[in-house]
Amino acid sequence: MGTLPRGLQQLSFKKICQFYEGKPRFVTLFDTFSHIPIYSAYTFKRSDGSKKVDVPWMYEPQLSTVSDSREMQPFPSENLHKSFEDAQAVLEDYSNSVMFERGQLNPDEHQADIHDKASTYTLTNVVPQVREFNIGPWKDHQHMIRRRLNNYCRGTAYIVTGVTTSGHSIRRHNINRLGIPTYLWSAYCCIDFDHNAPFSERSKFPVFAAHGLNDREDNKVQEMTVQQLEDFLKKVTYVDSSFQIFYANCVALNSAMP
Repeated sequence: MGTLPRGLQQLSFKKICQFYEGKPRFVTLFDTFSHIPIYSAYTFKRSDGSKKVDVPWMYEPQLSTVSDSREMQPFPSENLHKSFEDAQAVLEDYSNSVMFERGQLNPDEHQADIHDKASTYTLTNVVPQVREFNIGPWKDHQHMIRRRLNNYCRGTAYIVTGVTTSGHSIRRHNINRLGIPTYLWSAYCCIDFDHNAPFSERSKFPVFAAHGLNDREDNKVQEMTVQQLEDFLKKVTYVDSSFQIFYANCVALNSAMP
């Protein structure tokens, strides 16, 4: 319904309309203090899950004082990062990290068009993810959601994927550069779905959610209702009591849900 998640506000948070090749692709709420996204909100596209691997990592001119472009740009080859690294991550922030990988909140496997896929390779869509969690439970969850929505969502599916933090950071030159997420969470909304799907799948529509611990151990991704996720986030992060991920909790306003 063209409405952002409600109840997430801090002075350091900036909304980014992620532009690539002249078109808006998705929305990110970005924390210019911890240099990571708080969430990315996107429209799921049916796909075979293939990854686009030939895209250079990009940065966000909208967070820079020296640029008038609103379109994400590849990192310059020369060391020109100083002009924008105060507000966002740069490649060097990840280069010396053994434990963490660049984990996309809007993953390219949830997109189909080559430009939609390419637009996910901006560091403003990326958080430090523990390698074992990124390539294990979280990747498996992304695959499962892709298959579920491919098979049983007839209309448009909207996904919001975000993080919680607890003050830990990746440092570079003895300066805190990147907030390290404690949990990753995700929720989807698909009002037009297959009512003849098996109950085990049908019961997870029109809306469902999950979270997982960004760690080497105890990192199983747990599925839950969106209400359960919202209650959890109210306890562990900086959302206020009005926090709501989807407008009207993803209930169709013009029809009674069966």
